[in-house]
Amino acid sequence: MTFHPRPEAGEAAPWAFPAPERSTLGNGLTLLRCHRPGQQVVAVEVNLAAPLDAEPEGLDGVATIMARALSEGTDKHSAEEFAAELERCGATLDAHADHPGLRVSLEVPVSRLPKALGLLAEALRAPAFDDAEVARLVRNRLDEIPHEQANPQRRAAKELSKELFPATLRMSRPRQGTEETVARIDSAAVRAFFEAHVRPSTATAVIVGDLTGVDLDAVLADTLGAWTGNTAEPLPVPPVTADDTGRVIIVDRPGAVQTQLLIGRIGPDRHDIVWAPQVLGTYCLGGTLTSRLDKVLREEKGYTYGVRAFGQVLRSTADGKGASMLAISGSVDTPNTGPALADLWQVLRTLAAEGLTDAERDVAVQNLVGVAPLKFETAASVAGTLADQVEQELPDDYQARLYARLAETGTAEATSAVVSAFPVDRLVTILVGDAAQIEEPVLALGIGEVTVVTN
Repeated sequence: MTFHPRPEAGEAAPWAFPAPERSTLGNGLTLLRCHRPGQQVVAVEVNLAAPLDAEPEGLDGVATIMARALSEGTDKHSAEEFAAELERCGATLDAHADHPGLRVSLEVPVSRLPKALGLLAEALRAPAFDDAEVARLVRNRLDEIPHEQANPQRRAAKELSKELFPATLRMSRPRQGTEETVARIDSAAVRAFFEAHVRPSTATAVIVGDLTGVDLDAVLADTLGAWTGNTAEPLPVPPVTADDTGRVIIVDRPGAVQTQLLIGRIGPDRHDIVWAPQVLGTYCLGGTLTSRLDKVLREEKGYTYGVRAFGQVLRSTADGKGASMLAISGSVDTPNTGPALADLWQVLRTLAAEGLTDAERDVAVQNLVGVAPLKFETAASVAGTLADQVEQELPDDYQARLYARLAETGTAEATSAVVSAFPVDRLVTILVGDAAQIEEPVLALGIGEVTVVTN
C-alpha cells in the first residue's frame, strides 16, 4: 500500500494590514479602495464631516436623528420601497453619529454592488426627511432615553462625561441628546443640519472587498460620483479640555445589589507617540481575564465577573486638539464596593512601584499583534479601521505601523505609559449604586471628595 507523505506545516507568510489605494472623484469625494481577494461581501464606509459640535444650540441629538433618517426614504423611494430595494440587494445600510462626525455603513454581495451603491448615493443626495418619519424617529429616541437612564453602564458614562468636561463643551452632554433637546427636533431642523454639513467635498468613502472584474470607476461615476454639494470647509473643532481632579460621584440607586464602576480621565489620542506603549500597558492592566485587575478582583477576591481597562478615542486631530478616554469599568456586589475599590487602587499603586513583568508584556504583544490576521479577516473590519483612520486624521499606513510599534515596545516603556495613564490621584470615579451602603466605605478610602447625586 502506498501512503501519501504526511503534510508538513509551511512557513507562516508575513502579514501586514491592507494598504488602500487613495484617489479623489470629480465631485471632491475622497476615495479609499482596498482589493481583498476572496471577500465576496463588500464593505463600504462613508465618513461625513458632521460632528456633534456642529449641532445647533438646544438641538443636541439632531445629528443622530439625521443619521437614522437617511435610510427612511428618499425623493425617489418611500421608506418601505427603500428598505425593499436594499433587501433585494441582500444589503444592509446603517448610520450613526458621534463626536468626530457621521458614519454611513453598507455591506453587500459584490454582485449587487452597483445597485447598492446607487441606493447609498440616493440616500446621500436626496433623503426625504419626511415630517411623519422624522417625528416617529424623535418619538423612538425619546422612548429610549428612560431605558438608558435605568441602565447602570449608560448612566455611569453619562455622569463621567458631565463631570470631566466643561459644560460649554459638547462632549459633556449625551451624544444622542436629552429629552428636552430631542423633543425640539423636527424635519426642518434635520434638513437644515444635513444641508449645512453633508457634502462630497468633505466626505470620504472606503470600499473594501473582492473587486475582481468590477469596473469600480464606472460604478462610482454613476453613483457616489454623481453626488453634488457645496464646497464649504468643515467647521473648526474646539480643543478638548477636562478636569480630572481625583473625586468620587455616587449616582444613588437605593436597593441596588451591585455597584457599577467607571473610573476615568482623558489622555492623548493616536497621534501621540505614547499611544502604542499605552495600549500595551493598559492591556496588561485590564485587557483580558488574565490581567492584573481581573486576577485580584475576580480570581482572588470574587468581587466581580470582570473588570476592564481601556483607551477609547473621543476625537483625534493632527493639530493636537484630540483626546481619548482612559477608563476602568466593571461592576461589584454592593457590600464589597469599598474593599473592591481599595484593592483596585492597590493594584495601581503596586504597578507604579514595581512595574510590569516581561512575561506580562510578552503575552500582551502575542495577544494584540498575533490575532491581527484573524481580526481583519472580514471586509467590514478592514473598512471600519480605514474609516477610523480617516476620521482621526491618521495616515493610511497607521494600523500597519502600530502593530510594528507594539511588537518593539519594551516592558519599561509599557509600564511608564500605563502608570502615566492611570495616576491614582487624578482619576474621576463614578459609582452607580446604593449610596446608603457605599458612601461611608468609599469616603474612608481617601481617594477624593465624595458627592452623591440622586437624578
